[in-house]
Amino acid sequence: MDPAEVEFLAENQMVSIVPNFNFERIYLISGDVGPFRAGLPVQVPIWMATNLRQRQKCRIIAPDWMNTEKLEQVKEEESQSRFFTKMPSEHYMVEGHLLLGAASEDIPHADEIRTILKDIWDMRMSKLRSSVDAFIKIGGTHAKLDHLTAMEINSIRPLLPHALDELYKLQKIVRIISI
Repeated sequence: MDPAEVEFLAENQMVSIVPNFNFERIYLISGDVGPFRAGLPVQVPIWMATNLRQRQKCRIIAPDWMNTEKLEQVKEEESQSRFFTKMPSEHYMVEGHLLLGAASEDIPHADEIRTILKDIWDMRMSKLRSSVDAFIKIGGTHAKLDHLTAMEINSIRPLLPHALDELYKLQKIVRIISI
């Protein structure tokens, strides 16, 4: 899976909007959305919310997890733990990027949230690099990494299989030479 595919999956997460128009229920393959009544919140996929927001047809309501207090708490837990902690959303980074990009004026403290999300991402990437380094040094053949998101796993995918292939080849050569 590449980053575009992960983003595609994240765009199907539901988010609340407050439309400024009236429209009947829309029947989509993934499920029905609506009806849309001006001023009344409705749940829609992120892809639809960002599209409607770009056309100034709605206001996006930030997900519950997307506030500074909750994200600071997540950041603190992540910094205190040796292991990966559970994130508030499986696609927290992509959702944050999409929603803050399309509707930063709708989301209170958008710049702070953007900074905290980046800090969490950086901490987790550092942990991931350290974990991969330790895994390779001990000559591991498999690992269990709980609470990683699809985008985080995808970020090491290009490197890890090739590194493990090269280690396997080197170990094979060392065994042949020692015989």
